[in-house]
Amino acid sequence: MACDRSSERGAALLTVLLLVAILSVIAAVALERLTLASRMTRNIVSADQGRAYLLSAEQMVVTRIGDLAALRPDRTTLEGGWLGQDQAILVPGGAVTARMIDRGNCFNLNSLVKGPDNGPGTAEIQDGTTFVPRPEGIAQFAGLMRLLGIDHGQAEQIAISAADWIDSDTTPGNGGAEDQYYSGLNPPYRTANGLIADPSELLMVSSVTPDVYQRLRPWICALPTPQLSPININTLLPGQAVLLAMLSPEGLGLDAARQVLAQRPPEGYGSTVSFWSLPAMAKLSVPEPVKGQLVQKTRWFEASLRADLGGDMVEESVLIDAGAKPVRLVRRQWGEGS
Repeated sequence: MACDRSSERGAALLTVLLLVAILSVIAAVALERLTLASRMTRNIVSADQGRAYLLSAEQMVVTRIGDLAALRPDRTTLEGGWLGQDQAILVPGGAVTARMIDRGNCFNLNSLVKGPDNGPGTAEIQDGTTFVPRPEGIAQFAGLMRLLGIDHGQAEQIAISAADWIDSDTTPGNGGAEDQYYSGLNPPYRTANGLIADPSELLMVSSVTPDVYQRLRPWICALPTPQLSPININTLLPGQAVLLAMLSPEGLGLDAARQVLAQRPPEGYGSTVSFWSLPAMAKLSVPEPVKGQLVQKTRWFEASLRADLGGDMVEESVLIDAGAKPVRLVRRQWGEGS
C-alpha cells in the first residue's frame, strides 16, 4: 500500500514538472512574440517618423539649392563647402543628415540617345517621343569604359547595346542587341525602348557583367533627359578627371585632365570660353555638341538624406532641378542613395 502511495506521489511530481516545463515554453514563446511585435511596432513608428523628418528635410535642401543658385547667377562653384559634406540637423529622438552632390558630373546613360527636341533646357519628355542612337554619347560611354580599364571591344559592344536598350527601334546596332537577343535568354525579357530610370537597369544590358557594373557605378547616372552629360568645370574634382577625359580619351588623357582641374582658379570660370582656351583643351578636336556640354553652372543636384532615430535608419535620395523656376524636386527614391 505504501509502495502505491509513493508511486502516486512520484507520478504527481512528474506531472507537475511536465506542466511547469510546458508553461515555461509557452511563456518563452509568448514573450519572444511580444518582443518581436514590440520591435516591429517601434520600427514602423520610427520609419514613419523618419520619413516625415526626411520630407521636411527635402524642402530645406530645395531652399538651400535655390540660395546656392542665386549666390552666383553666372556659375556654381565649391564656395560654401556644400559639395559632398554631411550637414546634420538635430531632431527629437535623433538626427537628420543631408549630403549634396553635383549630379551633372557623371555620365548620363540617357545621353546614348537623342530625341527630336534636345536643347539645353529640355527636361520634360513627352509620351511617344522617338529616340535614336547618338554617336557622341556612345563614343563617350565607350571612352569612359576604356579609361576605367575595360576591354576596348567589350566597351564598344556595351555602349552600342545600351543605346539599343533605350532607342525606339528594334534594329540592333553594329555589335548591339535588341529584343531578338533578349527573348532567347532564360528568363526572356525585352528592351526598355525608353529612357533609363535607374543606373542599375544597365545590368540587364548585353555584355554588362557585375564586375563591369561595379567599375562604372560611381561614374554613371540616369538624368530624366537625353542631354549630353552637363559637366560643370567649376565643381568637377581632380578625382573625377575621368569624366573630363572621356570627352576625348586619346586627345586629353587622365593625367592632363587632372592637371587642368587642379589649376582651376578658386573663383571658378565665368564662362566655358576661357576653359576651352586653356592649352590642354584648345588642342582638342571635338564636335560642337561636346563642347557645349561643359557648363559653368549646375542644373542637377542630388541629395542623400538619412534619418537616424536611436539606431533606426531611414534613407532617401532625391534629384533636384535647379534650372526650374522655382527650384523643384523631380525624383525621390527611398532606401540607400546612389
